[in-house]
Amino acid sequence: MKKFKYGFATFLFAIVGLFLVACSNNSSSSDSETSKNDSSFTYAISGDPASTNPINASDRWGLTVSNIIYSPLVAIETDGTHKNVLAESVEPADDGLSVTVKLKQDVKWSDGEGFTAADVVFTYTQKAKKENGNADQLWIGDKAITVEKVDDYTVKFVLPEASAAAINNIATETFIIPEHIYKDVSDFSVSELPVDPVGTGPYKLKEYKTGEYLTFEANENYFDGEPSIKNLTLRIIESTDTAKVALQKGEIDAAVVLPSDISDLDDSEVTVYPYSENRVGYLGLNTKAGALTDVKVRQAILYALDKSELNQAAYLSDEYYSTPYSFLPPSNPFATDAVEKYETSIDKSKSLLAEAGVSDLKLNIAFNSTDPAQTVQATLIQQQLQKVGVTVTLEGGDSTAIFSELKTPGSTKYNLFLGGYIMGNDPDLYGALFRTGGSSNYFQTDNAQTDQLFDEGAVELDETKREAIYDELQKAIADDARIYPIVDNKKILAVNNRIANVKDANLVPIYTFEDISKLTIK
Repeated sequence: MKKFKYGFATFLFAIVGLFLVACSNNSSSSDSETSKNDSSFTYAISGDPASTNPINASDRWGLTVSNIIYSPLVAIETDGTHKNVLAESVEPADDGLSVTVKLKQDVKWSDGEGFTAADVVFTYTQKAKKENGNADQLWIGDKAITVEKVDDYTVKFVLPEASAAAINNIATETFIIPEHIYKDVSDFSVSELPVDPVGTGPYKLKEYKTGEYLTFEANENYFDGEPSIKNLTLRIIESTDTAKVALQKGEIDAAVVLPSDISDLDDSEVTVYPYSENRVGYLGLNTKAGALTDVKVRQAILYALDKSELNQAAYLSDEYYSTPYSFLPPSNPFATDAVEKYETSIDKSKSLLAEAGVSDLKLNIAFNSTDPAQTVQATLIQQQLQKVGVTVTLEGGDSTAIFSELKTPGSTKYNLFLGGYIMGNDPDLYGALFRTGGSSNYFQTDNAQTDQLFDEGAVELDETKREAIYDELQKAIADDARIYPIVDNKKILAVNNRIANVKDANLVPIYTFEDISKLTIK
């Protein structure tokens, strides 16, 4: 039995934690292979996966691990197009009430067993159970989408009513698990499953030592060809400074770096790859916390802020970021900037506070204390709000613990919080964050108007009408002042020049590499 150790708490959706978090540097080189080994690739990640359970993983590193071990039916490319992975074809019915997926027939699990439709039915059945924590996109209203086996290599998704959102998203980004391995598991709500993982992805998990590393070995049964790099290590290094030094010393092969780090790297040894993840970094407001229950107070907070100052301080140059105004990232095809932008106005902020009858307001702000960007922005927000008489206490801490608390219905421990998410192109996907009762409702949202707009947008099949609904939704969420979108920052991946085919591995949101098996060593 391979060593397989866990110990961590459940975290977020869609990626609320930024990738810049802190670490200890006491990983032992005797425990995990270094990048000096010609058969290995070592990538620094900023923390432990919050969940290694592919049914409910929704944090960056949990999803990264899932993408290494497992495969979805369909992957979403950076430009929003779809790429078949385990699916051979995806065919929506003309009436919008079903989607038929034909599966690839020569795929094997990493234990050598054949992949079939039964595995797809099993996976989606477990994921659709709300108690397992990740069912948002498998329900339309109060009815679940069901999946049927047509034959060994065909499945049919049946919708309770026509839904453009379901048709667009049903086959994407759900990692399929083998029924023969997991059929006796009784609880899929946990962050770790009680059996060693078996998948169809390019690598098999070999060892996980919490707080230090995860090691993987090549899956000889991988349907797209056995990886040429036989050993993969995700080394947990929470501090970006420590990761940068390890990269410079050749102890690791790749790491995410800050804009301020680029000038420190020797381009004869390291190549930098900046790319957009269509991510929104934001300030969240807890709509159930004290004075923040009043929308005028929330709006007053936002008018006191200076978004440009926040971004320049954290990211140095607009070469490395763009500025969002709605809850959708700027490059999203549904995004509009015809919303309230909350351009800085101290007078308007003070006026709204006076209208609300609020003075000497005291708030706290939660942020990842080991994330340099969030630390800078939290301090600036504290200073900016002082100008309108609002006192802010800094509550830096562990992002997993912070968002676990925020996810608790009715929690008022934190008033303001810094986070980020990557949710995809279809606006309905963002309902997990912004619907009343959404699985990642950190804002403690209870808003019938925006819930109704989400409902209408999901089922509208006319694209022009759907766009109009989402324009209205973006305006309504902005007016509600539960979120202050700050930045769509580029991810900057630095890679040792001994590693080749980085672009062939395809740099994508969340996972970093769409298919890490495409990397080779020069």
